[in-house]
Amino acid sequence: MKLVVSLVAALAATSAFANAPAATSASKGDPKAAESIVTKVCVACHAADGNSPTAANPKIAGLNAEYINKQLTDFKSGERKNPVMAGIVKDLSPQDMQNLAAYFSAQQPKSGTSKDMELALLGQKIYRGGVQGAGVPACASCHGPQGKGIPVQFPRLAGQHGDYIYKQLNAFRVETRANDAAKMMRTIAAKMTDADMKAVASYIQGLR
Repeated sequence: MKLVVSLVAALAATSAFANAPAATSASKGDPKAAESIVTKVCVACHAADGNSPTAANPKIAGLNAEYINKQLTDFKSGERKNPVMAGIVKDLSPQDMQNLAAYFSAQQPKSGTSKDMELALLGQKIYRGGVQGAGVPACASCHGPQGKGIPVQFPRLAGQHGDYIYKQLNAFRVETRANDAAKMMRTIAAKMTDADMKAVASYIQGLR
């Protein structure tokens, strides 16, 4: 299932959640050139190493560079809506965004711990096997059994803040987030109950 986990900002995100790769390759980014932007702007919400300590803001360390670049590009264009991120990316150039993508993708993601083990066990069943009879596929089919994602298509989810994951799933469900490729995540989230989302978000937070 393409649960995306958001980059920035919002994220781990989640997210969050599968999106198509960015039109411009983020592989051309220079991590060193991004350091001044990280220090002045990104650190407040995502921490210098991309491991946000706050559940409202996604962990972006170790996310695929193309995925990060696409999220930043979508925030700038308005395809992905978030007033905070829109203001942050407003003055970033395409090269700035590629540099940031290269920087955060190179950071080491830190693992998390599920707060509610009973809920996480329910989420594990959904993550590994989907929801029988509801048409919800296994999250692992796109994001991998360990939540590491499949570059470039599907983002890393393992260790993402559960609150962020739940928020992004719900945003896909009500279509306030609509930058997923071919409506994949919107279609999946529409078939999930609130309880399904909370359970799988809890499991993802402790996934490693």
